[in-house]
Amino acid sequence: GRSGIAGRLISWRRLRTRAEELLAEYGVSVDPNARAKDLAVEQRQFVEIARALSFGARLIILDEPTAQLDARGIDSLFEKLRDLQSQGVAFLFISHHLQEVYELCSTVTVYRDARHVLTAPVADLAKADLVTAMTGDAASSTAAWHAAHAVAPDRTAQPVLTTEGLALEGEFEPLDLEVRPGEVLGVAGSAASGNTALGETLAGMRKATAGRIAVRERTVKPGSVPHSLDAGIGYIPEDRHLQGLVLNRSVAENATLTVADQLGPWGTVLPSRTREFARSMIASLDIKTTGPEQPVSGLSGGNQQKVVVARALARAPSVLVALRPTAGVDVKSKDSLLGVVRRVADEGNAAVIISDELDDLRVCDRVLALFHGRVVATFGSGWTDRELVAAMEGVGESR
Repeated sequence: GRSGIAGRLISWRRLRTRAEELLAEYGVSVDPNARAKDLAVEQRQFVEIARALSFGARLIILDEPTAQLDARGIDSLFEKLRDLQSQGVAFLFISHHLQEVYELCSTVTVYRDARHVLTAPVADLAKADLVTAMTGDAASSTAAWHAAHAVAPDRTAQPVLTTEGLALEGEFEPLDLEVRPGEVLGVAGSAASGNTALGETLAGMRKATAGRIAVRERTVKPGSVPHSLDAGIGYIPEDRHLQGLVLNRSVAENATLTVADQLGPWGTVLPSRTREFARSMIASLDIKTTGPEQPVSGLSGGNQQKVVVARALARAPSVLVALRPTAGVDVKSKDSLLGVVRRVADEGNAAVIISDELDDLRVCDRVLALFHGRVVATFGSGWTDRELVAAMEGVGESR
């Protein structure tokens, strides 16, 4: 909105120079001539934040600014916010992530169902009490849920998912994986670790430069989304708005995108069958909606993500690959979504959670830490935050 107009003409040279200065000031490594649609998720987020901060405002509202950032990106953002705080800038920071509240905020206010529940100094409020205020329930422990409800994977069974020497040049080195029935495998790492590229390669969105993927001993054609779907791979993408949803279409249409061939004879799609299928998914995933015909754009973030999960589960996949499945959702939706991923494995299938969110990884039976495209550590279910974060930053030891 600030085009550097000189007279009646836009000064493109001045505009690009000012953009370069702003991006450099906020540590954003982006070519100002690049189109926003071609940027990675993290880059787009930082351009948006840099634009908001560049107006010189004294009060800045940040609505879920870290939803698409990895741990390193969040640290960079918080460093800049603290610098602005010291200069007298005030922030209204909207977030579902408890750790961010405790790291950055001095006072917290909780609203639930459009009603004020709590306002308190952060230093005086225990995390368990904050979770209770947010959800209306006692704080739930993902780790405790995993210990109480997970079905132990059968280590003697044939793997559901296998990769042999799988590699993508410039992203990750050759990787051998075996994920067995009942197992949830976690892959931890920042955006620069290659973990996003790994998830997209497993789903057929990228074509591996070497190696093989197999589901129940059936080789999957590399770089083919249709073949990956037919082989039994379901996929929850990193960015639900860009890759997961058609926002101007209904819940029913979005939930059934992967099963359109099953909704009518001779290649037709019957609206009645679409609605019937969607109703079953809405009920099983507890999607809060006015009905199958509601546009998905009118749902909350958590319920939009459940629609993405519904689409991934529509074909009853043997393998569910979930990329940061709880990004930008509230605490209650987070537990629900992770419970769905866990349930897929407990029914005798396999799941892979690829994330830098520690809470996402607590439901996993095994976690691999990726650093610069290479597995640097492997953990069982008893890892500590310090161990896993250290491994993700390249300073951990394998065990």
